[in-house]
Amino acid sequence: MALYSRLLEAEWLDELPPDDPRAARSRADLRRVNAIMGNARVIARHLGHAQRIADLGGGDGSLLRSVQRKLKRKLEVTIVDRIAGLEAFEFLAAPGQPLDAIVANLFLHHLTEPGLRRLFALAADRAPLFIACEPRRSRLALAGSRLTWAIGANHVTRHDAVVSVRAGFTGRELSALWPLAPGWTLTEQLARPFSHLFVARRHAAA
Repeated sequence: MALYSRLLEAEWLDELPPDDPRAARSRADLRRVNAIMGNARVIARHLGHAQRIADLGGGDGSLLRSVQRKLKRKLEVTIVDRIAGLEAFEFLAAPGQPLDAIVANLFLHHLTEPGLRRLFALAADRAPLFIACEPRRSRLALAGSRLTWAIGANHVTRHDAVVSVRAGFTGRELSALWPLAPGWTLTEQLARPFSHLFVARRHAAA
């Protein structure tokens, strides 16, 4: 069952310096959360033969390393993250090498609706495949977010887990923001147990 409308609030990790011990601990917590959510498995399943990949908000690159292990092949990955000195909008708008896919994991829920529309428009011009795993805005996911103490998460992660679910997605909310253009197939669904999956794939003929 879905929760109320999206509610965007500041996440504490975003406000901490990258070298703050609390931030380092929270990033380690997020690696465990990703493993529990199974996001690397979900992304690997939909990547197909994509080789050149941009990971929006990819942090230390641990998620795409997990994806590589599941695919059992090397990927050409560009990590787009403030820590790496790359901003998502600037990266997507700048001329660059062709991409086979763009991945966003626990990144889109930070953006407002106008921001998502702009990012999607840029992404649709840069790659024929876009895959996002985001928090599912549901009562089950909210209940799960309040149990992160059980995996030893610190206070930053415990706070941000609840905030991220409230800012998450349900139904066809992301599909409604993707550019209206022929040749695209959009998939949006629950990825159990707590994730919301969005895949935009452009047909070769388009």
